[in-house]
Formats: sequence, C-alpha cells, structure tokens
Amino acid sequence: MEISSQSADHDALVIALREAHLDASNVREFKEALQRLVTPAASRVVLDLDGVKFIDSAGLGALIACLRQLDGRRGALRLCCLTPTVQALLALMRMDRVFLIHPDRQDAVAAFA
Repeated sequence: MEISSQSADHDALVIALREAHLDASNVREFKEALQRLVTPAASRVVLDLDGVKFIDSAGLGALIACLRQLDGRRGALRLCCLTPTVQALLALMRMDRVFLIHPDRQDAVAAFA
C-alpha cells in the first residue's frame, strides 16, 4: 500500500493514499498505516484520496473509524482530492454530510485556520 505523510500549515498532517481501491483486500493495511501516522500529537489530519477510484463498505468503515478516533481526541479529519466516482459514492451514502470534503489540499489545510 502506498501511503505518504507530511506536515503542513496549521499543525495539520497530510496523509496521501495512492491506491486505486480502498476495500476489504487492503483495509487492514490501511488501518495499520493510519495507526502509525495518526499519533496523539496529530489532531488535524487531511486525507488526500487523489487516485482512489473505488471504496467499498470496509474502506468506508476505516474512514469512519479514523474520524471517530480523531473526534475522540477533539481533533478533525478533512478529505480532499476525491475522484468524481468516490465523491458520488459518498454523496449516495450521505457520507458527504459526515465528512468535511475539500477540492484540494490547500483548501483542506486552510480550513484548520
């Protein structure tokens, strides 16, 4: 699984997922990577999903688990760079009301200001 992270303005951690699918086949690896990256010091996280073309219920569950983990620490999660397919899926599942979604990294990071 290809995941990278970098610090950004406003004490934000940007995590980029570069997989075509976030599904049952790789969700465990995704959760383990997030556990390593989203430390207690990282309370503001931007998840860049550029290139993710498909998310199944297991992948959606992993995103919700990350959101809950951050909410429990009074943190925040922002999603950005969603492909039209993933954006349509989140809208269909009404998850666009649960997640804060931004068109690009800059907007997502600036939202923490």
